[in-house]
Amino acid sequence: MKYALAIDQGTSGSKALIFSQDGRIAAKSTTPLVSSFFRNGFVEQAPEDIISSTLDAVRNSIRKFSSEGGNIKDIICAGIDNQRESFLLWDKDGKPLTQIVVWQCKRSIDICSRMKKENEEDFIRDRSGLMLDPYFSGTKVKWLMENQPELYEFSKKGGVWFGTIDTWLLYNLTGGKAYKTDITNAARTLFFNLDRLNWDIQLQELFNAEYLHLPEICPSSALYGSSDFGKVFDTPIPISSMIGDSHAASFGEDCMAPGTVKATMGTGSSVVMNTGSKRIHSTSGMVSTICWSTKERTDYALEGVIVSCGSTLTWLQNQLGIVKNEKDFDRMAMSVPDNGGVQFLPAFSGLGGPHWQMNRKAEITGITFDSSAAHIIRAALESYPFQLKDVITAMEKDIGHKIKWLKADGGLTGSTLTIQYVTQLLDTPVRIDGQKEASAYGAALLAFFEQQVLSLDQIEKQIENSGHTMYRPEDYTDPEYIRQNYIKWLELVHSY
Repeated sequence: MKYALAIDQGTSGSKALIFSQDGRIAAKSTTPLVSSFFRNGFVEQAPEDIISSTLDAVRNSIRKFSSEGGNIKDIICAGIDNQRESFLLWDKDGKPLTQIVVWQCKRSIDICSRMKKENEEDFIRDRSGLMLDPYFSGTKVKWLMENQPELYEFSKKGGVWFGTIDTWLLYNLTGGKAYKTDITNAARTLFFNLDRLNWDIQLQELFNAEYLHLPEICPSSALYGSSDFGKVFDTPIPISSMIGDSHAASFGEDCMAPGTVKATMGTGSSVVMNTGSKRIHSTSGMVSTICWSTKERTDYALEGVIVSCGSTLTWLQNQLGIVKNEKDFDRMAMSVPDNGGVQFLPAFSGLGGPHWQMNRKAEITGITFDSSAAHIIRAALESYPFQLKDVITAMEKDIGHKIKWLKADGGLTGSTLTIQYVTQLLDTPVRIDGQKEASAYGAALLAFFEQQVLSLDQIEKQIENSGHTMYRPEDYTDPEYIRQNYIKWLELVHSY
């Protein structure tokens, strides 16, 4: 039996999992990761923490694997999936010149507003497939170059290297030998030409990034380099895949045919629909992007970006302290018959697609003396299905027909109330696969594919045989209450 090490580097932590070639998790470890949130909307992480948390997770996972009888020599390759739009800049010696600017950071709102007034958004959307929004890397690169002129001058001298998290990890894991990114991460930067599948100098110039060193773009499944992962392995193993976390989940949930769509319900939520070899230009507020790729094949996608998903519940737990643990959310929400008129708009970092209200702030409305913590929690849980309904409606408009079913993964799939709302609002079955670690699984499968351990046909069969749970609209009652609440949600969103 052969095994792959999968690194799932997310916003809230770094995971290391060891998958067997038949899809079994042989070991798993997670190391938390801290983000710094500032009053001006800045969100940052420490570059060193990304590396140390990843290596800690790898060491612990390998230790568990060995303690349970696993042979480390059977781990033949590694795959990496990562939080996507987060990035940093560094010098020729690999020394960070900035902190990691996290995808949630809103420092470039004014820059986006200015560029829109200068009528640059249509050109940017046509070339990159993306919106002009702080969510994407390029706008914050421009902020850095404008607010730290010495950095821009240094870039003119060829002294600045750019990388998203996959590139930063690879660079450090290979001792600076490999400077590469995968096509899905490149497609999130605002520097990437979505039709030509390469870096676009005109886009780079718009974002003051024309002098930056940019990594070599590779397919998601490719040989990126090799690493001993902090001397965990006696002999370095090949890193055979790199891919953005949401795209990895798409692959790990068998979104290989055009029209298949999945929703990852994590810190934020990415809703991705495979559109095959054809790029679709959205007219409904979706972004066009890459779904996943191999050396022989590149699949495009439509994506709906929901900025706040699980982060809404984290805020309720950590900042308000009205729940003690995650299990309390559903219990408290279902302890009341309805939301009591309370509405929760989780625009902590603005609203993403299809609304793209980057200046919007979070709101809790409809509170009276009768309102309780349970009503607020219920309204918060309801807010994600409402956002998902907005996204799926926009996607269906772009493709001209209704989706057949939705695949879902992530922590919020454990919420009965959330799944009930999703199935009834979409009037569509929702499938939750038995493999809970969809992103890491996708990265491992792509690594196995590069090593010729598994073919695409074998991967599809393996995913199908892993088991899944299907939830259907007819499983629940009282859809009218949900529909009426959704109408009120739309009124709130459009009141801005």
